[in-house]
Parts: sequence; C-alpha cells; structure tokens
Amino acid sequence: MHYTLISLLAILSYLAAGFLLWRRLSGKTPAGKSLPLTLALLGTAMHMLILSENIFTPNGINFGFFHALSLLSGLIALLFLITAFSKPVENLGIVILPLAALAILLEHGIPTQHFLPANEKHLEIHILLSIVAYSLLSIAALQAMLLSIQDRHLHNKHPGGLIRALPPLQTMETLLFQMLTLGFVLQSLSLITGAIYIDNLLTQHLVHKTVLSILAWGVYATLLWGRWRYGWRGKTAIRWTLGGFISLAFAYLGSKLVLEIILGY
Repeated sequence: MHYTLISLLAILSYLAAGFLLWRRLSGKTPAGKSLPLTLALLGTAMHMLILSENIFTPNGINFGFFHALSLLSGLIALLFLITAFSKPVENLGIVILPLAALAILLEHGIPTQHFLPANEKHLEIHILLSIVAYSLLSIAALQAMLLSIQDRHLHNKHPGGLIRALPPLQTMETLLFQMLTLGFVLQSLSLITGAIYIDNLLTQHLVHKTVLSILAWGVYATLLWGRWRYGWRGKTAIRWTLGGFISLAFAYLGSKLVLEIILGY
C-alpha cells in the first residue's frame, strides 16, 4: 500500500507539472515556471524512493528491463530539473515528465528481474556512467526536436505561439551542444569502463549493444568535430543528434528489451 501510494503521487505530480508547463507554453496560464518545476521536483523525489526500493534489493541490484527504464526516466527528469532551474529548457518537461509517469506505471504493473553480479564494482561504475550519458543525450535529442520545430517555424515565417515562448535559436543551439559535449564525454568513459567488463561478446550477448554504442559514439564524435571544424548547426546538427540517439536507444533499451523480454535471457 505504501509503495502504491507513493507511485500514484509521483505519477500525479509528474502529470500535473507537465500539464501546467503545456498550459504555460500555450499562453493559457501565467508565465511563471516555479509551480510546475516544484511539482516535478516532488514527483522526482518520490520516483527516487520507488527506485531505491525496487532496484536495491536484499538479493542484489535488480536491473530488470522496466526497472531500468524507470531509472532512466527518473534520472532524465532529475537532470532536466537541474538544468531547468538555471537554463530556459523547462518546455522539454512537457514530454519528459509524462514519460517518467508512464515508466513508473510500467514498473509498478510489470515487475521484471535481472540481478547484476555481486561485488562487480567496475560493472556498477560502467552502468552508472552509461545511464547518466544516455539520460543527457536523451535530453539533447528532445532539445534537437524542439530546435527543429523552432527552425521550421522561423523559416516559414510563423514566429507566433510556440516560438514566442522559446529562447532565441542561438541560445537553443548553444544549450544543445553543451548537453552533447557532456553526454559524449560520459559515453566515452562508459565505453572504456565497459571494455573492462567484456570477456566474450558472444557468450555475454553484448555484440549488438557494443556495435550500436560504438556507432552512436562515432556519430556524436563526428558531429562535435564538425561543429568545431566547420561550424555545423541547424538541420545538420539536428539530424546528427537524432541519428546518434536512435543508435544509442537501440543499443541500451532495444538490446535489453530483446534479450530480457523477448528471448528471456
């Protein structure tokens, strides 16, 4: 009952915050962002309580698919909040917060089990780096989508509505590349620590995850190099960002979904 109540409150807090941010973006409520972000912070705090109970168990760390999905969404929400209190990215919460609520619902309704090996500190460090990197790059992907909408509206000479509520295009691009740079550094570290864990790609069922992760790393590396060398921006930056994220999503969640849920490993 205690767990169910906390889950329900977290879901309602996330949904209320997302709704208020949507109302704010559409101009139907005052422009302040303090209330929706406070509600989102409350939802994130309860989300962390849920995760601490479901993932850190007496039998070890349970990293089952829906628990991992919930952990990712909770960390994305937390990183979003840390950024939103100081940077103009609060409108990303319209997508991030309802998805976090959905992840809690799935975690509660479809419990899964996949315990990590005990006393594997380097593996835990690798997973932590991977999750933080994925979370940052997820937010960067959402930022790229918003940037794409903004760019399209401006080129079509429709500067009203949504565009009025967003920061200038240059500010949006600067925030995007800040997220990409930090996410890329963390992903690089996760690949290095992951190499320590790998004994046999085939027997550990890591071929697809490793190949797709390296492919995503290469996409992000090329994008950041192109930005530094040629000043890539606009549609080019958006396409490369989304391409890298798609590869990363298949590497992290796609491979885990196939192995645990479909194949039952």
